[in-house]
Amino acid sequence: MTSSIDDISLTTIDGGSATLADYAPVKLIVNVASRCGLAPQYEKLEELQKTYGDRGFTVLGFPSNQFLQELGDTEKIKEYCSLTWGVTFPMFDKVKLNGRSAHPLYQELKKTPDASGKAGRVTWNFEKFLVTADGTVHRFRPSVQPDDPEIIALIEASLPGAE
Repeated sequence: MTSSIDDISLTTIDGGSATLADYAPVKLIVNVASRCGLAPQYEKLEELQKTYGDRGFTVLGFPSNQFLQELGDTEKIKEYCSLTWGVTFPMFDKVKLNGRSAHPLYQELKKTPDASGKAGRVTWNFEKFLVTADGTVHRFRPSVQPDDPEIIALIEASLPGAE
């Protein structure tokens, strides 16, 4: 087990190598899917990126076909996100969320309970994990919108210069 999720090896959508430590201290990690009914959340995710991106926050999108709603090819995913939603936040290679072959990042993230105290499997596309500057992980289920007041409050409280 890795000492910190910041050290887990990731592959960017362009095939590069990265870790969470390469990104802003406050991160919203989201498993995304282009053909999902929740895809309009991309718009709110991008709004968060534009609002807080220069203050130590970033959205990180992890495409997944775990629920059979993601495009097959990373070029098509990039094109869809860029042309449909104007996505500027970092995107990663497709990952598995659940099961034995789940990506190590998601193996760790799924240990975090949601507001009702339930940890475990990612239930659907657009499940959100907010990592605050102190490394605390907060879990929000897919139906929670990216601009939910609780998410906004956690982001704002965790940004550099916040009191």
